[in-house]
Amino acid sequence: MKHDGETPLTPPAAPSGAAAVFGDRIELAERFAAILADTGVSHGLIGPREVPRLWERHVLNCAVVEDAFPEDARVIDVGSGAGLPGIALAVARPDLEVLLVEPMLRRTTWLEGVVAELGLRSVTVHRGRAEELAGSLSAPWVTARAVARLDKLARWCVPLLEEGGTLVAMKGRSAAEELGEDAAALGRLGLGEGVVTEHGGDVLEEPVLTVDLRLERRRERGGAGRRSKGPGSRRAGSRRRRAGRAGGEPGRQD
Repeated sequence: MKHDGETPLTPPAAPSGAAAVFGDRIELAERFAAILADTGVSHGLIGPREVPRLWERHVLNCAVVEDAFPEDARVIDVGSGAGLPGIALAVARPDLEVLLVEPMLRRTTWLEGVVAELGLRSVTVHRGRAEELAGSLSAPWVTARAVARLDKLARWCVPLLEEGGTLVAMKGRSAAEELGEDAAALGRLGLGEGVVTEHGGDVLEEPVLTVDLRLERRRERGGAGRRSKGPGSRRAGSRRRRAGRAGGEPGRQD
């Protein structure tokens, strides 16, 4: 995928910590970074100034959140944009089924091209706003990165969550502050008490923070809805899993 008549920007080399996250799929991750530096920039999905920090700020930054999801999880990425975090997660975790939700046609067209070029058979692209797709798409796990403030983001994402599902919202340093300030609004949506979780502290200078919120009850007209069990416990022992994946089939592209 090339610029039209322009020289593509060159992404930096993958940092040492990337191999620990991507395992034997590190070359696939490097191809994704190269696409972001090329047509990701020309399509306005990534700013040219972001290219030197593509790994730490974008690719690796998103991939480390993979430890939030159990084996073979179905995950919806709301407002996927440049495939962040959805494509990064799918590269790091070929067992995940990832649904990219994006309302803009030019972005969904770009995403479909990237998914095809990387051979990510476990990823599908869905054009539309989250609220428009409610009822036709759902999953036990929904994630989003820097799309909106927590209470607004939750209003978009909750309709896509299955009963007992979990919203994994990628946030910056203000994660705990937002969670505290928006607690009442989140509760009215049927979400339980949130937890701020750190990811990637062993491979990034600054760990990534997520606010994890479980849908304890489905909000219904005229009633509180019924409670249900969660989709499963958080994965543990990510280092053990990565070690096992590193010994798998070389160059596999799902």
